[in-house]
Amino acid sequence: MNQTLSSSRVLSGMRPTGRLHLGHYHGVLKNWVKLQHQHECFFFVADWHALTTHYDDPSIIPASIWDMVIDWLAAGVDSESATLFIQSLVPEHAELHLLLSMITPLGWLERVPSYKDQQENLKEKDLATYGFLGYPLLQSADILIYRASQVPVGEDQVAHVELTREVARRFNHLYGREPNFEEHAESARKKMGKKAVKQYSQLRRAYQEQGDLQALETGRGLLEAQQNISVEERERLLGYLEGSGRMILTEPQSLLTKASKMPGLDGQKMSKSYENTISLRDTPADVENRLKRMPTDTNRVRRTDPGDPEKCPVWQFHLVYSDEGTRAWVEEGCRTAGIGCLDCKAPVIESVLNELKPIQQRAAAFEAEPELVKRIMKEGSEKARAVALETMQEVRQVMSLKSLE
Repeated sequence: MNQTLSSSRVLSGMRPTGRLHLGHYHGVLKNWVKLQHQHECFFFVADWHALTTHYDDPSIIPASIWDMVIDWLAAGVDSESATLFIQSLVPEHAELHLLLSMITPLGWLERVPSYKDQQENLKEKDLATYGFLGYPLLQSADILIYRASQVPVGEDQVAHVELTREVARRFNHLYGREPNFEEHAESARKKMGKKAVKQYSQLRRAYQEQGDLQALETGRGLLEAQQNISVEERERLLGYLEGSGRMILTEPQSLLTKASKMPGLDGQKMSKSYENTISLRDTPADVENRLKRMPTDTNRVRRTDPGDPEKCPVWQFHLVYSDEGTRAWVEEGCRTAGIGCLDCKAPVIESVLNELKPIQQRAAAFEAEPELVKRIMKEGSEKARAVALETMQEVRQVMSLKSLE
């Protein structure tokens, strides 16, 4: 195996929803653009996940994939800096999902908070399916198959990552008990060099005998820095450090991301279901028109009526786009009726149009070359599959499913 076990491998995905809006840009894409220069990133189109709620009309999915991917690329997600791929082009996701389903207690899936929440919110759909119940486990397979150590999520998704950690822990407990494990681990330890061997032994003793969590974290860092051991040996030593067996699947950590402050045109969360969005590829005329028609403080019936910015959806846009000087001008002008609502909206319109202009220029270039976009995703999917196959080779082996040679 030549895969690196990296503490900086990040995985994130999005369901194909078609063209993206400013909420997606500020809530996800800007973070992806930042992460791709700091970590080894895998970003994927979760088309199988789309089927959990759109199984009755999957015809909309293909076009939605390409519209979404163009917006990714236009927003600055770079196929040279991150691996971009389509979930269904890596069938090993489905295989790992199947194998993990054999060991995952039903109760773990039923207690995922979003399971009952989405059933309540999507009452018009029949979600009494195995696919919907099992989609959190498919998410776990998405993460575990790349041995991602960090998953960027909002607070409402932490439970999904915790489920993934539990599944990985259970898998490692069941299948990480290889024969002569301690002998293999000791053999790997001796390859690290005298100083590292001594430090590792001290840290292992401090954690296992005294419960020193800092020693555990230091030990993990020590193993990450070792150049003289293979990935397989590093996994053994991680398990040996923790007092468990061999670490086959990596337990990921939640990489908490700040909640998007991008409001919708009506002050609610920006969402297509609320019809309150500005899409990344809306024309400048449409953007200007939609922003001009935004509702404002209902107390400002006449131009001379004073208002309260805190009660106005436009103020929330100023919090995203305007500097302190502009905000002070808006607050003063609104509360004293010194400016009208169109005056207040003008800086927001200008800022949004300036933000969208380079995105739309790049989107137009990618729209003109659909074969390039498809090639980017095909090559990324092949790269992702090579990594997934390495994990599955080991998973099959420990589950006694290795093909006859």
